[in-house]
Amino acid sequence: MTEHTSLKLNPFYPIVPDASWVAHLTSLGVTTMQLRFKSDNPSTAKREVAASLCLAEGVEGLTLIINDHWQAALELGAKAVHLGQEDLATADIVALKGAGIAIGLSTHSEEELSVALTAEPDYVALGPIFETKLKQMPWAPQGLECVTTWKQKIGACPLVAIGGLTPGRASQAIDAGADSAAVITDFFTAPDPGARVKEWVAWSNKISKAA
Repeated sequence: MTEHTSLKLNPFYPIVPDASWVAHLTSLGVTTMQLRFKSDNPSTAKREVAASLCLAEGVEGLTLIINDHWQAALELGAKAVHLGQEDLATADIVALKGAGIAIGLSTHSEEELSVALTAEPDYVALGPIFETKLKQMPWAPQGLECVTTWKQKIGACPLVAIGGLTPGRASQAIDAGADSAAVITDFFTAPDPGARVKEWVAWSNKISKAA
């Protein structure tokens, strides 16, 4: 696997919908997060990406990953992007790599993993590990055994587990071979999201110390 960036992923990898959440989670000590801003309007998406990157620039050690909007990420100087399989087919991978932008890719099957590895990504995401209530998924839960299998296949490339994770389940995923746990529903739908994020930050600190 060719290494062309210095991307660092924290064990806790929250996914947030907009810049206001980037600001909120940054204030809670989060050092890795993904902006998954949903918009088909390029101008609107670019504004949200720009606002989020502006927030990230002032935080030492923060890795902000831009989901899908690779054109805006490239133009605005983002450090990392995350692409689904459909986006991988249309994104200018050569331009992204030429700009030193790290690339993370989603995978849900052996076929998708094979496609992803041809792009020499900086990390691979596997999901859903457990059943997720965020959205209806066309794939059955992968389970922890698949985490171990994926890690054996990708070797030194970081593996991000996603789907139905709680701190307890995330620990199981880490033990199975994942390097990081991507989380949305667990904190986003919690009665007190901020308090739940703090629990996750404490969990990630514990995992990092044990590594």
